[in-house]
Amino acid sequence: MWFVFALCSALFAALTSILAKVGIEGVNSTLATAIRTVVVLAMSWGMVFLTRAQGGMGEISRRSWLFLILSGLATGASWMCYYRALQLGRASQVVPIDKLSVVITLVLAFVFLHEPFTAKSMVGCALIAAGTLFMVL
Repeated sequence: MWFVFALCSALFAALTSILAKVGIEGVNSTLATAIRTVVVLAMSWGMVFLTRAQGGMGEISRRSWLFLILSGLATGASWMCYYRALQLGRASQVVPIDKLSVVITLVLAFVFLHEPFTAKSMVGCALIAAGTLFMVL
């Protein structure tokens, strides 16, 4: 089931890029990011209440709160940079560079989460990096 959700994530991320590129035209990138964030916030809390998950808030550990907050800050920084890049560049160039996050994530997962970094992972990282360069240059 995780694979279906991952594919849906990729589809929605692709739609996000195209919709954002059209929507950001003539709009300050910071303002556009804030508008997007409000929509995501409303949608997220709507799902929390729809699935009746709000009761679990009291069970979240301090450590989890800390890392969820840090993750939120990283997401915000990513979105701010992404929207500015989309405003200044072409979506077909910005998106491949943004997807270098896959390579960076694999390296960080190896270093901090001690996940295996196999020959297959290295080849995949190299292909993603080469594909990004190929698409951007």
